Amino acid sequence: MMAMPFLSCTALCIIGSLTTILALPTTEPPLIHDHPFVAIWNAPTERCRQLDIPLDTAAFQAVTTTVTKPGQFLTIFYDDHLGLYPKVNTVKRKIYRGGIPQNGNLTEHLSKARSQIDHNIYQDSSPGLVVIDWESWRPLWDQNWGSKRIYQKLSITHALQIAPFLSTQQIPKVAKTQFQHASRHFMERTISLGIGERPSRRWGFYLFPDCYNYDWKKSNYTGECSKKTQKQNNQMLWLWERSTALFPSVYLHSTLRNSPQAALYVRNRVHEAMRVAMLPKRPYTVPIYVYSRPLYRDQTKNLESLRDLVSTVGESAALGASGVIMWGGTKDYNNKAACESLSDYLTSTLNPYIANVTAATMLCSELLCQGKGRCVRKNYNSSQYLHLNPTYFRLLRANRKYVAIGLPSSADLDDWAGNFTCQCYAGGSCSPKLSQPTEIKQIWV
Repeated sequence: MMAMPFLSCTALCIIGSLTTILALPTTEPPLIHDHPFVAIWNAPTERCRQLDIPLDTAAFQAVTTTVTKPGQFLTIFYDDHLGLYPKVNTVKRKIYRGGIPQNGNLTEHLSKARSQIDHNIYQDSSPGLVVIDWESWRPLWDQNWGSKRIYQKLSITHALQIAPFLSTQQIPKVAKTQFQHASRHFMERTISLGIGERPSRRWGFYLFPDCYNYDWKKSNYTGECSKKTQKQNNQMLWLWERSTALFPSVYLHSTLRNSPQAALYVRNRVHEAMRVAMLPKRPYTVPIYVYSRPLYRDQTKNLESLRDLVSTVGESAALGASGVIMWGGTKDYNNKAACESLSDYLTSTLNPYIANVTAATMLCSELLCQGKGRCVRKNYNSSQYLHLNPTYFRLLRANRKYVAIGLPSSADLDDWAGNFTCQCYAGGSCSPKLSQPTEIKQIWV
């Protein structure tokens, strides 16, 4: 077992960067029964199988690949695999399908997208996730900086062609309006199409919402999303109203390795997603699945330390996310050394930690929320985690699964009740009321 503190579950609702507890809205029940928090493997590891290097993914509730393959619990559509996505490749200096959304053919785009959805996702009622990974441009004009500024420049050129009589002061305003209208239309119509075609799946865009809290090298770094970013996310209410899941990303740069800034970085990104999920006027909030990865984001060799798993997976679970998606790219595990390293890491570090957190969220839900809600921190900015205490629990691998066996102490349960509350699932009611177990628990993850 991990030498991890056994901390409690608590539900918390926070607006902006406040830490006050408000009444939490109900949330969608888990897609996988009795699992408040799930771990999903999403990486292409075909090369490891070809090399006969075993990868033990028993701690994950779903094992998927980024390769388009029908029947998976999670399907990811990159920009070249869903419709006719207009974009610019600044490296190759090439414009694809009109370059900017104003020039895109929405009718042809949706027609192609429909056929690709039909081909890649079975038409049944089984639950699952669908992620649209469009990263070339952002739907808000002001968020297209750096290499993405090309979309502003092309939009200004487009506006000049349509209305050459406008003044130099008017053109940027017109270009901004045209771009944001077209980009919104592309995203709205695409996700609405997906939901209409496969309503049993939960649809959302990768990296939405974002926090842009990348300034961790500053000495006074808090990780908080700026008021400007929160305001911009509020302006995308139209997207949150249509999304049926949110997929923020918490990939860690290697400069954050074993740093206290890592937890602050992740905490505020997940917290912003929690805030955004509460903006639409819905009967309940949509689930949040956090994208993470075993490797640090800027290379393909160094695997995350246990401390950094706590800062990513542990933070996500404690804040009330529905799950974590462990993503990998095609270059991550494409040789013998990489596959052997991953195999050892899964067995020694990743699986035990994933199983620990998953079991802790299940136990906390049962004992604090009557099995009818998810545990969430009362104070989002605390360092309370959902971990099983290794003094009282053993973690075993049996029948191709992991099972946690033990009985929590009264002190551990009191910690839960003191630091966590409950976010209830829609269709039922719950309250943060602690019940004392009287017998040894077996928690199969």
